[in-house]
Amino acid sequence: MNSSTSGGDLPATVGVVGGGRMGAGIAQVFAERGVTVTIADSLDQEGARSRVATGLQRAADRGQLGGRAPDEVLTRVHTVGEPRALPTDLGLVVEAVPENVSLKLDVLAQVAETAAVTTVIASNTSSLSITELGAALSDPSRFVGMHFFNPVPVSELVEIVWAGTTAQSTVDAVRGWVDALGKTAIVVNDSPGFATSRLGVHLGLEAIRMVEEGVADAEAIDRAMELGYRHPMGPLRSTDLVGLDVRLAVADHLAATLGARFEPPQLLRDKVARGELGRKSGRGFYDWEG
Repeated sequence: MNSSTSGGDLPATVGVVGGGRMGAGIAQVFAERGVTVTIADSLDQEGARSRVATGLQRAADRGQLGGRAPDEVLTRVHTVGEPRALPTDLGLVVEAVPENVSLKLDVLAQVAETAAVTTVIASNTSSLSITELGAALSDPSRFVGMHFFNPVPVSELVEIVWAGTTAQSTVDAVRGWVDALGKTAIVVNDSPGFATSRLGVHLGLEAIRMVEEGVADAEAIDRAMELGYRHPMGPLRSTDLVGLDVRLAVADHLAATLGARFEPPQLLRDKVARGELGRKSGRGFYDWEG
């Protein structure tokens, strides 16, 4: 693995492919720990950096930057257009593009073209096969799932997904980096939906069915899980934050691989078709406008 480190046992340099909410959040948490981060985003480099800046300001408002100014931390964040343009000496590259197998395979192949042989390559996928995605690399032993949770800066968990082709040294390195980020790692075997998405999606789909069947409204169902089961956030509000389109894509994948118990409710399909995608569109199971 890359021997150059910063911020404790973290790599000195990290690449993130995809500058959306997840990618920007991943970049932010590394930058906060003193790592130089380069985000590759072919669609909106300015927007990617702006999302990191907004996240850093929120962290400062919560008193989590140790007195540093957000702009000071932001100087460690750079952007490029294509994955091939990432620096070649990165200790870690995290792919954080949408949950589309073909897209991820293309991105990972581009990363592998220029990355040093010591670079660990990870996918932030929440459900897709790490074994299948690793086929884009000539050396899948350095490839691993590194599933962060939304919102990345305040979530405590990172799910490390170990494929049969992943080297033990790769898993050990990533576990150490997660610890250095101040988060907690769990290690799971490569399986559809892993542990977290499989359980979280199942609960979310059942909550959507309950709304569809008129059992209760979204707020009542969420409060039941928050107060009755100590969930920090109800399954429907969580669906809004994740994105209804993302949840639908994961559910379709799990239904195809694990069976009909993951078949998405018609209500979810209807909302996605109407553009009600959750917080990012302003409306999902809740009204987020304003």
